[in-house]
Amino acid sequence: MYFLGIDLGGTNIAAGIVDENYHVVVKTSRKTVLPCSGEEMSAQLSNAAQETLQKANLSFHDIPWIGVGCPGTINRENGRVDFANNLHFIRLPLCKLLEDRLGKKVILENDANAAAYGEWKAGALKGAQSAIAITLGTGIGSGIILDGKIYSGSNYAGGELGHTVIVANGRPCTCGRRGCWETYASATGLIVSTKEAMEKDKTSAMWEITGGDPKKADGRTAFQAMRKGDRSGKAVVDKYIFYLACGLTNCINIFQPDILCVGGGVSNEGEPLMAPLKKAVASETYSKYSDKQTVICRAQLGNDAGIVGAALLGQNI
Repeated sequence: MYFLGIDLGGTNIAAGIVDENYHVVVKTSRKTVLPCSGEEMSAQLSNAAQETLQKANLSFHDIPWIGVGCPGTINRENGRVDFANNLHFIRLPLCKLLEDRLGKKVILENDANAAAYGEWKAGALKGAQSAIAITLGTGIGSGIILDGKIYSGSNYAGGELGHTVIVANGRPCTCGRRGCWETYASATGLIVSTKEAMEKDKTSAMWEITGGDPKKADGRTAFQAMRKGDRSGKAVVDKYIFYLACGLTNCINIFQPDILCVGGGVSNEGEPLMAPLKKAVASETYSKYSDKQTVICRAQLGNDAGIVGAALLGQNI
């Protein structure tokens, strides 16, 4: 049996065919055209689905449903995008639009929830009774699995862990609050901290790394400077790990999951990030004296997590 999953992002629409062993056997990607109407978005997703099936020499008869992971507050019960600020959608009946266009059952879910489900089915969270997946990207994506089911709260808006405040009256967040975890611990937050440090230290190696242009700073810049022995770069990394650990500790104190995995581009730094991060969290969690501790690890599926999780949504009923 084959499954089709689509990961809708603000930059790209990634689609893939997943086999019964949960392997992605075919993938396609296309730019997301925004802003657009609901009908135009359904056309973009429809084209992605058709292209992916054709590439795999399959038809809609060969798949049981189409799963779509979408940013924002997703009402899975009625297939509606209640609110997606980056896509500019409010109460969009995306499932109906797609089903009318394709004549196939469509299952819609929040993209971070879909990615967490993918890691739970086939990646770092496999076999866990309770688990959390954190993705460090433009914001902080978070998905919670409890008793093998995606947790989304009473109104399908639960699990937005990136919008818990860790610095009172801190940096402004796109959600309207100030000091949200994602404003400090996302890749975007790391870049903001890097630029701030560069302005304070004109001798930092971060200037050389960016060719003298702070606009070219990215999530790797401070880590690269740290490896060169740069004190300002190390200070940025240390503070970033402090903020990331603060949020992860909150997640563990609330849910005490079996496993918590960290994904996204920043996680590719590997042990220079993960080793001090684990140490910081271990010293802060309320449960530090318990025999059983939450396992913290890197996500395994990378960019495929959203595709796999979306493709298998029909199994999470």
